[in-house]
This record gives sequence, C-alpha cells and structure tokens, in this order.
Amino acid sequence: MPGMLDAKIILVTGGSTGIGRASALILAREGAHVVIADVQDEEGERTVGLVREAGGRAEYHHVDVTDEARVTALVGDIAARHGRLDGAFNNAGIEGPSAKISDYGIEHWHRVIAVNLTGVFVCMKAEIEQMKKQHDGGSIVSTASAAGLIGIPGAAAYNAAKHGVVGLTKTAALEYAGRNIRVNAVCPGFIDTPMLGRVTDASVKIRDSLIAAVPMKRVAQASEIGDTVTWLLSARSTYVTGVALPVDGGWVAQ
Repeated sequence: MPGMLDAKIILVTGGSTGIGRASALILAREGAHVVIADVQDEEGERTVGLVREAGGRAEYHHVDVTDEARVTALVGDIAARHGRLDGAFNNAGIEGPSAKISDYGIEHWHRVIAVNLTGVFVCMKAEIEQMKKQHDGGSIVSTASAAGLIGIPGAAAYNAAKHGVVGLTKTAALEYAGRNIRVNAVCPGFIDTPMLGRVTDASVKIRDSLIAAVPMKRVAQASEIGDTVTWLLSARSTYVTGVALPVDGGWVAQ
C-alpha cells in the first residue's frame, strides 16, 4: 500500500537527532526519499542508517543552514539528481543560553537568530526558488515553537527567532499560495529530545514543573511532531497554508 509521500523528495534540515531524526524516519516510512542536512555528521549518518535499516531511502549532506551559498548548492544538487524537490522540513535549530535580557550576551543573540531565523529564511528562499519551477509546487514546513506564540522568560533570542519563523511562514504562504506552494510551521511544546534535556539541565524538579504546566500532563515524543510534519507535507493537507500549528498538549491554549 503506497504511503502518503510515495516517491516524494523531501529535504530535512537538522535531521541528525530529536524531532529531525524522528521526522526523517516517518517520512521515509511513508515512501519519501529523505535528504538530511546537518552539521552533526556522525549522528546524521546514523539517521540515514536507521532509515535504511527500516527499508527506507535517505542520504546525508553536511550543511550549515546559515551558509546561503551551501544551502543553495544543496537544493540545486537535489534538483539535478532527483529532478525536483517536493517538500522540505526546515528544522535546524539551537536553544541558546537561559538569561534575562540585561544579561544576554550579544554573541549568543546573533548565533541563535542566525540559526533559528536566518537559517529558515535561507532554506525557504532556496526551496521556493526550486518549487516555483515545478508545475505542482511543493510544501514547506518549518519548526517554530510554542515559544513562537507566547513569551518565555529567559529565552530572549529563542523567543524572538521563533516568533520570526511564524511571521516568515505567514508571509511566504501568502506570497506563493497562487503558485501551489504551501508554507506552514509546527509549534512544538515540551518534547522528549536532547534539547529538552539540555534546557532542564537534568533537573527532575524543572522537568516536573514543565510537565505540570501542560494540560495533558506529559511531554511529547518526537514522533508526535514527525507525524504532524508528515501530514503537512502530504497531499492530505492540500488546503492548509500559513498555519502555525501548536503541537503542545494544550499548553498555549491556557
């Protein structure tokens, strides 16, 4: 039985671990050929191995999403070798330090904005340019965050970047709706990933307080975000564009 993304070519940035890895596995399971881009080479190759072990198709490329020339070259290479780019999941991101604004170092600000917002813009720009050449357009999903919908003290750059991803998503969706290019964002809440472990610093007390704030009283598995991303990239969501979709157990609904 064909999958939702049978024979589609899908790019996943930040596909080495966490949400990116889980999404790559699900996308491949649904029939996509997954192109993983990241800077964590060992983990990226491991993701490819996991996809292939499960019977899927994947390849890995070392790409820094803040490097526009490298991103553009990657998308061009995908189009040259596979003939098209059907979808993209712009997921690469970093959390940055936890500090109040008056204590937040400018170097950390620039780095978080560069990866989490400028990186999404750079990828989206190259992806759209390729999809404009395709009669059937394509679908783009970017990782924003619940922190792109509400404020979280101590995460100035992360909040600003993720709010920016939401705005960028809506702008791109409006600009290219007539070209059959859909652009959406997922806004994860607390997800059981390495990033959450770093944020909570292995503190059971902090983790428990986060879970207590979620109406569903649990963190999500990365695969739950991957399932949502897969749906947004598939033909089952063809009338959905410009959406920043919370996947957060009801957290931002409060």
